[in-house]
Amino acid sequence: MNPQHRALVVDQTREIRSVLEITLGRMRLHTQSARSLQEARSHLAREHFDLCLTDLHLPDGSGLELLQHIRRHHPQLPVALFSHEASAPTSALAAETCELLPKPLDLRRLRDWVATALKRPQACTATHASEQLPGDSPPMVLLRRHIAKLAASLAPVYISGESGSGKERVARWIHQSGPRGSQPFVPVNCGAIPSELMESEFFGHRKGSFSGALMDQPGLFRAAHGGTLFLDEIADLPLVMQVKLLRALQEKSVRPVGTQEEQAVDVRILCATHKDLKSEVQAGRFRQDLFYRLNVIELRVPALRERRGDIGLLARHILQRLATSSGRPAPQLRPQALHALERYDFPGNVRELENLLERAQALCESPWIEVADLNLPAPEPEDELTPGPAPNLDLARHLQQVERQLLLQALEQTRWNRTEAARRLSLSLRSMRYRMKKLGLD
Repeated sequence: MNPQHRALVVDQTREIRSVLEITLGRMRLHTQSARSLQEARSHLAREHFDLCLTDLHLPDGSGLELLQHIRRHHPQLPVALFSHEASAPTSALAAETCELLPKPLDLRRLRDWVATALKRPQACTATHASEQLPGDSPPMVLLRRHIAKLAASLAPVYISGESGSGKERVARWIHQSGPRGSQPFVPVNCGAIPSELMESEFFGHRKGSFSGALMDQPGLFRAAHGGTLFLDEIADLPLVMQVKLLRALQEKSVRPVGTQEEQAVDVRILCATHKDLKSEVQAGRFRQDLFYRLNVIELRVPALRERRGDIGLLARHILQRLATSSGRPAPQLRPQALHALERYDFPGNVRELENLLERAQALCESPWIEVADLNLPAPEPEDELTPGPAPNLDLARHLQQVERQLLLQALEQTRWNRTEAARRLSLSLRSMRYRMKKLGLD
């Protein structure tokens, strides 16, 4: 470990500061101590630090205030916050991301976190992120900013979003940007594993433990040891498996099928689903305790229709990639074809865009992709006031969709300047904020 690494320790108690200074000193770190929020801010303004350890309760404020200050002025600085409280303030921590260490301090866990934090690659630039997750729209800029913060933490992350929006790509980038980037990233589609094989797939098995077990298998948890396990479509896990998964997460160990021995595992859990997990909990299809264990931090991936301004950039990336793999020159989109794509709602999101362009590239007979080559679904006819019954007509939903589209259009035209968008729509700023929150655009 580099002896030039510096740590800032913030606690009003001399004994705690001394223990931390001795522990970090044995790890060959230089430490600087502070007794208060103001003193910590002063050190941060004058000196460079590689990590920060702070108590939740400070004599002149809160560790959360210091955390927020660090995230504004030193966004790449890893932070650990410790507290006597059994219930962590996860709702406040979720927006800022840090490691939570309970008091009394477990020095082994502290040393593990310090070692992990110092391994984190510091050259995680926005350029690299924009290549992995292209897009200049405000929702994508905000998403990449959140990913940069989440990469520093080892807390579980629940990635929500519609099918095809790129949840696995987001999970991979969180893993690659963090301290475990050089370790395994193991994705698993929970809905694709037969229920009778789930325990064996997740936790492994011993040879001969059941019919067909011809050799020892380590299981997904052991395969991801030291790295990240990405549980896609986690809402599809049966309840019986949810109980076993919860136990593995709580105990940080697994028991392979056919043995009574527990094996310790060290994995970071990322999960995703296109379903609403809260609704699944309310319906009794997903365990509430597992939900709270996984949903420490929620990260929402925007749908493609919420960032229409990125469609041209995405299309160029996709066409260039397809051309590289096929050995053919990349065709260009006619302006009319691009306009048609930007007007389409893409229920299948980026995955549907990729399929449309791959088909268009294969079928077009010139260097240009025309509107006809895209073979977009015909737009649904406008609702007309005709006599007679109108089954499945939902006026409220239709008006909500119209309102959402108008708000998105105004926000995109003003680069998401809410004040200017509200003025164009003849709304007060308060009304604009309320409507954005109601429609999930905040």
